Amino acid sequence: MSTLGSLTLNAIHQGDCVALLKQIPDNSVDLIFADPPYNLQLNGELTRPNQTKVDAVDDEWDKFASMEIYDAFTNDWLKECHRVLKNTGSIWVIGTYHNIFRVGASLQDLGFWMLNDVVWIKSNPMPNFKGTRFNNAHETMLWAAKSEKSKYTFHYHSMKTMNDDLQMRSDWFIPICQGEERIKVNGQKAHSTQKPEELLYRVILSTSNVGDVVLDPFSGSGTTAAVAKKLGRNFIAFERESFYIDVANNRLKEIVPIKDNLLEYKVEVKKPKVPFINLIDKGFVHVGDFIFSKDQIHQALIQADSSIESNGFVGSIHKVSAQLLGKESNNGWTFWYVKRNHKMVSIDDVREEFAKKYLK
Repeated sequence: MSTLGSLTLNAIHQGDCVALLKQIPDNSVDLIFADPPYNLQLNGELTRPNQTKVDAVDDEWDKFASMEIYDAFTNDWLKECHRVLKNTGSIWVIGTYHNIFRVGASLQDLGFWMLNDVVWIKSNPMPNFKGTRFNNAHETMLWAAKSEKSKYTFHYHSMKTMNDDLQMRSDWFIPICQGEERIKVNGQKAHSTQKPEELLYRVILSTSNVGDVVLDPFSGSGTTAAVAKKLGRNFIAFERESFYIDVANNRLKEIVPIKDNLLEYKVEVKKPKVPFINLIDKGFVHVGDFIFSKDQIHQALIQADSSIESNGFVGSIHKVSAQLLGKESNNGWTFWYVKRNHKMVSIDDVREEFAKKYLK
């Protein structure tokens, strides 16, 4: 059984988060997702126009006697998170307008380096029944590294692929928990602020690696642990209430991890740095050979200095392809092909052949 300090990995531990954090060694956690009490300070019951009661957040764990006490609580747990976080790690904290700005100030005061604020836009928010304010349809997540110099994990290309080959933006449209995803006990919500798995899926997939340790200081219904398990990460979670721990553990029993081969970040793999001259030197292509565009409309002659010539224009594989396309720049590796056994083969694939043989 693996441990982190004196605590068992892949388990939910009962107790105060600050006391439990103190049992974790320095610089040992790869990713933290924190969903702390929001300190909503609700006074009285919230009712709909038909006088039925709204199932809002009025739990005792969300109540603090003053802002000063809440700020001290925030500083205490964030200080420990800063200590246990690796220099290569990052932290996410989610909140609403009630608390997120105070949390943000503590993050910066403690030395965390802000990377983004990501807005979770709820596609199906709870209405504002009193009609006295705008409909509160989002929550804010602060994403920060341990310091300005941290080399944190971020799978940019995978997130771009997830977003139909457009950069993943900082506004995420995700519905709140509903239907079968909403955990209920005896017909009632098990936890008033259960987060959707889709939200944690993006967070964990984008900013951690398989086998990393993901920490959740406020486990609640166990969404972070459940998604971490599904994505092949180790998790360690803290929760004070035994009821929520039972809910989360029952949930974890049902999670089937995704197979390792499906968790590889294949779109993140960088092409090997192989100058075109290397392919010539090792005989993968030859001086005096022609290379072609895929449609064979264009061709170029390979020169001894690894430049190529096409229609009187001489330059690198990149500059010549850009010239032929009327562009300022272009990737020559994907533009040019060689003929092998009457088939067109991309010189990008030829580069892979070279790398496998000589760059082990």
